[in-house]
Parts: sequence; structure tokens; C-alpha cells
Amino acid sequence: MKPSEHCQQCANVGNSSFNHLSHDELGCINAQKTCNTYKKGQVLFHEGNRPIGVFCLKSGKIKISKMGLDGKEQIVRLAKPGDLIGYRSFLGDGVYAATATSLEESQVCFIDKANFLNVVQQNSQFSWSLIQKLSRELKEAEQLLADMAQKSVRERLAEVLLLLQKKFGTTEDSQKYLSVQLSREELSNYVGTATETIIRLMSDMKKEGLIETQGKKIAIRDLKAMMALANLDD
Repeated sequence: MKPSEHCQQCANVGNSSFNHLSHDELGCINAQKTCNTYKKGQVLFHEGNRPIGVFCLKSGKIKISKMGLDGKEQIVRLAKPGDLIGYRSFLGDGVYAATATSLEESQVCFIDKANFLNVVQQNSQFSWSLIQKLSRELKEAEQLLADMAQKSVRERLAEVLLLLQKKFGTTEDSQKYLSVQLSREELSNYVGTATETIIRLMSDMKKEGLIETQGKKIAIRDLKAMMALANLDD
């Protein structure tokens, strides 16, 4: 366990559901939370396990993935700092529907069941923010299913790259690489295709001037063309 700052001083609190909690409620969360550092590749929780609390990402990036019948991983979403992880299975009183794995060194706070349920039951604004979050994530999941069925792999790859840029932003230097780095295998698991296909499509996009790459680093160089390719509105 690693010492952490008070929840009230956390840089992410203003952009998370915890923004709706009072000073005292944040104090209760802070007093009972535990915080740990996860190295790249470490698992927070496994699909099929029963949750005993929720996780809040302080820093780093986490992938949420399911294992298909063929044993291939399917990334369903990525978490950024301030995101709650594992709360859907927790609120649904079921098992984890997916596995959460650290994409890079990440600091994660754990809030136990009793502590979290207490603020859910006592703070209606906090509860409503969770309902809204559930609704947004359901909409995104439905869109992902529709894209998998209706869009080509090339279109889906373009959409995923745009999504990564929107969610995580770009580096502050002149290169403007995506602030999240995924391996080609991880990209294929997100898009839903073979790794070899992603490698070929990335090479094609680079030749066309749509992107620039350096190892795992990816930069979108023609935003308008990428949005047109992904069939997205401006």
C-alpha cells in the first residue's frame, strides 16, 4: 500500500462522480480507502470474480477486457484518471463481467463495499451521477456492437484512433502523439480483428499521410480525413 493524498486534494475529484460528495463524505471515503501502485500488466480484478468494492484510478491507464470463446481478448473500454472501475458489477450484485489490467504504472484507490454503498444511499446527486455514467457507458457499448457489425475494419481502426485522441489527448510537444500507447496486438483486440490486419492497415494509413508512427507512438496527421474515414461527424 502506498501513502496517498487526501481525496479533497486529488486533481481528479472535480472531473469524477466524487465531485458530488460533501466534505464529510469525502472524508469518510478517504479514511477507509486503500491505495496501491500497479505495474504494467498487473491485474486489478479478474472476470468472473465477485467484487468486494470499487476502484478509482488516480493516475495511469487501465484496459477493461473480456475473453472470447476462442481465447482471444476483446478490449471493451479504457479507463483514464478519475474513472471508477468495477462499479457496474458491484452495483448489479454480480461478478465482474470483465478483467481490468494496467497498461502502464498506475496508482489506484480501492473503496470497500460498505463505504461506497453508504455514500450511494446517502447522497442522491452522487447516485444520479452514477446512473448517468452507466447510461453513457451503455450507449458506448451499444455503439461498439453496431460498429463491429456494420463498419469495415479500416473504419473501426480510424474510429478507435480518434476515440483514443479524444479520451486521452496528445503529448504536449510538437509531435502530438497520442498520450496512450497500445501495442499492435492491443489495438487489434480493441478493434476486433487480427494483429496482422492492424499492422497492414496502419502501414497503409501512414503511406496515405493519415497518421505518423514511431514504435507504439501514433499521431493523427489528417484529422478531417480520419473522421471521414470513420464516418463520424465533425
